[in-house]
Amino acid sequence: MDEKLNISRYLGQNIEKLRGKMNLSQQQLAKQAQIPRSTLTNIESGSGNPSLTNLVKISAALSVSVEELLSRPRTDCVLISSDKVPLQSRSHGQVQIFKLLPDRIRGLEIDRLEFSVGAVMGGHPHLSGTKEYLTVLQGEIVVYVAGENYTVKRGDVLAFPGNQPHSYRNSGRTTSIAVSIVIPIPSSI
Repeated sequence: MDEKLNISRYLGQNIEKLRGKMNLSQQQLAKQAQIPRSTLTNIESGSGNPSLTNLVKISAALSVSVEELLSRPRTDCVLISSDKVPLQSRSHGQVQIFKLLPDRIRGLEIDRLEFSVGAVMGGHPHLSGTKEYLTVLQGEIVVYVAGENYTVKRGDVLAFPGNQPHSYRNSGRTTSIAVSIVIPIPSSI
């Protein structure tokens, strides 16, 4: 009996969450699913006992499987343990790049960069219309961009056009650690 109550509760929570993500009212979803709004209201409250036909209609309107509607709701939070953070090694192992953004979003990158003493790394120009923000957490890094060089020390932030050729050099006497954030900038700004 408890399992049936859980499934009804999961179903209601999942429909409400998915409907919210799609910015649909109950009325709009009911219309898309071709079911009465009162039926949808009862299902979302966890008190309804929907037919298989109605479950299929709702899942189709939300573009998910019936199984997903009936499963324990998933959290929007994701914890990635340090050993699972994607790592790239560049400059003959002198620079470690930890890819901190688990989702692929065009034009957006968030990386933690660790430079060994004296390490130099050429940056890859990013998409046109992006801006890079580099902040140093430890040590100092010289950034060469647009014919200029900028010494970025602990706590400083350097903002520059992401589509420009650029490079980095650890000019300090210890390992330097920085965070690079590349974001698309709307043309209206």
